[in-house]
Amino acid sequence: MHVLITGAAGMIGRKLTERLVVDRALNGQPVDRLTLVDIVAPVRPASFSDHVKTRAADLAVPGTATKAVSERPDVIFHLAGVVSGEAELDFEKGYWVNLDGSRALLEAIRAVGEGYKPRVVFSSSMAVFGAPFPHAIPDEFHLTPLTSYGTQKAITELLLADYTRRGILEGVAIRLPSIVVRPGKPNKAASGFFSGIIREPLAGMDAILPVKESVVHTHASPRAAIGFLIHAAGLDRDKLGHRIALNMPGVTCTVGEQIEALRRVAGDKVASRIRREPDALIVRIVDGWPHRFDPQRAIELGFQAENSFEEIIRIHIDEDLGGKIAA
Repeated sequence: MHVLITGAAGMIGRKLTERLVVDRALNGQPVDRLTLVDIVAPVRPASFSDHVKTRAADLAVPGTATKAVSERPDVIFHLAGVVSGEAELDFEKGYWVNLDGSRALLEAIRAVGEGYKPRVVFSSSMAVFGAPFPHAIPDEFHLTPLTSYGTQKAITELLLADYTRRGILEGVAIRLPSIVVRPGKPNKAASGFFSGIIREPLAGMDAILPVKESVVHTHASPRAAIGFLIHAAGLDRDKLGHRIALNMPGVTCTVGEQIEALRRVAGDKVASRIRREPDALIVRIVDGWPHRFDPQRAIELGFQAENSFEEIIRIHIDEDLGGKIAA
């Protein structure tokens, strides 16, 4: 099996690559080739080096997507994108990367012609929804996003569904909750503080909380996100039906409950490293996001996430901190 990953240099892309290299299989089928594409060159996994192609390229630039699919990958994980805060601040860049790049990929698949029909797994977002919200948002809730990022994700979902309907590809869009705890340095995502208020204190640094502790959100770990992607790649097409976009499961809690979970896992000293500094732009963006979701259809299809925020924190400590917490 040949697997293509766009956005392969990002956190989720790197972890997905690592998982595929370890497993050497995807849903029971051996993976013998990987193509990794991102705006910066993805790291080539050493143990898979003879069977990996890496490319630093922009999908929206004419010819890039065509080259990426020219060798007919069987499964495409489309993870490339500009994050929420950056897409809101830079209108043109958000549409160029999140929409034009996605459209270029879909068109490149179509241009390959008859006999080619890959499974395309698209990492969408809960930002496709817009207020007013019901208590818990089902898959079929109307798409009225309140940010440019959410709009770009919603348009791509619709395109993916139409290309699937026309038999060009087999698409699945998974609407990810906030993925925490993200390792490494902070990015420009408006949701970045959800990771920051856990990651930085555990590393011995101060963290900034730009919203009220009463803010409610739904989270899943990077480990769960990789599980979502892999499971989506093997979904039975008949069971999925025509509604190819799915709300993923996760842990719903307030920011205050996140902090209390951190306190229980790591102690008062670590939790005290969080500083409250309101940020008007982030508050506005987060206020336009949904909080709770109804992932029943995804659960029935076999998707799984964590059961508590403490579990999410412990996964970060085990997988990214070597089991150690800074004093």
